[in-house]
Amino acid sequence: MSASTTQPGILTSARYGKDKIRVFRIVRNGPLHDVVEYNVQVLLEGDIAASYTKGNNSVVVATDSMKNITYYLAKTSPHILTPEHFALHLGTHILATYAHIQKAHVSIEKLRWSRISVGTEGQETLHPHSFTRDGEEKRFVNVEVDKKSDGSLEGKVTAGLTDLLVLKTTGSGFTGFIQDAYTTLTEVSDRILSTSVDLSYTYKHSISIAFPTDERRLKFDVPGEVRYADEVARRVRKSTLDVFAVDESESVQATLFKMAQQVVAENDDVETVTYTLPNKHYIPVDMRYIGVDNLTPSKVEVFMPVSAPSGLISATISRK
Repeated sequence: MSASTTQPGILTSARYGKDKIRVFRIVRNGPLHDVVEYNVQVLLEGDIAASYTKGNNSVVVATDSMKNITYYLAKTSPHILTPEHFALHLGTHILATYAHIQKAHVSIEKLRWSRISVGTEGQETLHPHSFTRDGEEKRFVNVEVDKKSDGSLEGKVTAGLTDLLVLKTTGSGFTGFIQDAYTTLTEVSDRILSTSVDLSYTYKHSISIAFPTDERRLKFDVPGEVRYADEVARRVRKSTLDVFAVDESESVQATLFKMAQQVVAENDDVETVTYTLPNKHYIPVDMRYIGVDNLTPSKVEVFMPVSAPSGLISATISRK
């Protein structure tokens, strides 16, 4: 009896690739420079089963090669400044280059670099080549490029942001929740509301991608569905901040829903939006031991930040 017939399991899915490819690129346009810093992950699927089941490496595109391809395209791609475009270009090039690879998953995390404002107060200008890291917030993109049975290419794009830390000192309450034997939380009509926003949105169309016909398989035209990806990202971020700031919040859930509704309303190509909002708790410090009132809502001024445990609220809103 052969070894293959005695093995208790079969390979039902497989993917592999390179993680944590760190890329920094300067794009020079005379004295004006743009920069991007990416953390890139590339994972591939295809006719690679033999590398698992038979130890046959002839089907393996080395993960080191994936890293080198990423750096080469970071140097040569005209789409490097927009992560959605660059991810699609990278996935398209890999599928066009290797006939036996059927699917490429490209994930990009973009760090937030902002131009430094210089000059006399009130008359500042943005410096053409000096930047500052603007907090821990990151923009991300997850792209899947699929080679169909007829050889055509199709893409799917999810984008979003993580670690957008926000806080408001009033305009939020939490009342009317279930009261039972397990309830110790008191109702409050005015409180600090703070969260670290994680959100993702999916584009509503499967994106048709032109197969590169040039010799090096480097040609890539940005599909119309994601042509304005930078504008969508800016609108999504602005909607999130605007609603958070002005909403008289009855709960994190209610504010989340309003954020998502505005994102869907303002972006025709967005099919779904998902928010994950952990509650960042700030607990009033009880100073009654020293005769100071720091518990009456109108007099609460000193708080103790508490990182755990915390509430975690999430929801997905889809276009009708």
